[in-house]
Amino acid sequence: MDLTRVKALAKKEFIHVMRDPRSLWMAIAIPLLLLFLFGFALTLDVDNVPLAVWDQDRTNVSRDFLLNFHNSPYFKVSGYFNNYRALESQLDRGCAFMALVIDKDFSKSRKTSGAIPIQLLVDGSDSNTATIAIGYAESVILSENKKIVAERMAASGLRYADPVDLRARVWFNPDLKSKNYIIPGLVAMIMMVIAGLLTSLTIAKEWENGTMEQLISTPITPLELIFGKFTPYFFIGMLDVLISVLMGEFVFDVPFRGNIISLFALSALFLTGALFMGIFISIAVKNQFIASQIALLITILPTFLLSGFAFPIANMPIPIQVITYFIPAKYFITILRGLYLKGTGLGVLYPEACCLVLFALVMVLLSVSKFRKKAA
Repeated sequence: MDLTRVKALAKKEFIHVMRDPRSLWMAIAIPLLLLFLFGFALTLDVDNVPLAVWDQDRTNVSRDFLLNFHNSPYFKVSGYFNNYRALESQLDRGCAFMALVIDKDFSKSRKTSGAIPIQLLVDGSDSNTATIAIGYAESVILSENKKIVAERMAASGLRYADPVDLRARVWFNPDLKSKNYIIPGLVAMIMMVIAGLLTSLTIAKEWENGTMEQLISTPITPLELIFGKFTPYFFIGMLDVLISVLMGEFVFDVPFRGNIISLFALSALFLTGALFMGIFISIAVKNQFIASQIALLITILPTFLLSGFAFPIANMPIPIQVITYFIPAKYFITILRGLYLKGTGLGVLYPEACCLVLFALVMVLLSVSKFRKKAA
């Protein structure tokens, strides 16, 4: 491979990209836009759950109990009502996600040894949010139960102590913020989509414009041609990685605990595979529109659904879990989350790094082999 010819072709391709506003927009602005949109809009946190309340007791005791929900960051009391029809209306219209009904004998039951009836109505249309919100409500009730038991035991001259003293310590993401988990995965998804889309057009454009025959007639070899097309997009992709890292640090406040050199080295591996995948599509299809559609199809859906970015792979059926082993973004997302949140190095992440090396090599070999057949 003659590096002089590769450099000349890469320079020509880079000038073409710089003169094409659409390519620049796709390469720089779209990743920024996606990071902003997904970074701020996509969250797995459940807080400020709208809560409608019907307090039939209306005493200081019941009001003190409701302060537990008022003071919780997970609930937001949307209003007080005095009948079931009003509560049903709030749930039906989506004005409230949960409804709390306090029995009229709440304060009286608290002074006795009997159970204290409280009803919680939950909108189960969003089962995941409902499950989490119920867990939050149960934690509030558990805290109140401990308080009531302590009061009753104190009245009998006894002292209350928890049988089990649980002391939880959260590692890697102590604030339990979902953005710290989402942003690294989002970087991988954006890189996969943008890289595949950019290079899926480059060789197809040459076929459509009729200039590929001229390039083939020159002394340049298929390997030199492909690497000449690849080089400018590689540098653009690495610029996108830098922008993503800076945005994660200064815009989203996502902690980075790993080695920055490892991050860019492994990103370069993943980017190489993704770019050559786009080149392979471009060679195989020869049509810009069809190539872009195929690139979007095989990058967005698998990366979003099957890489572990949004949905835990362990919860998927076994056949689907087998398919995820063929999704390159799965390994890169594991690497990014390990570097960002855990500060792990290659000593731990080497299996995923090896998979990225294999992905890049396979895509390079497929692209060169396919182009030779097409050019023959």
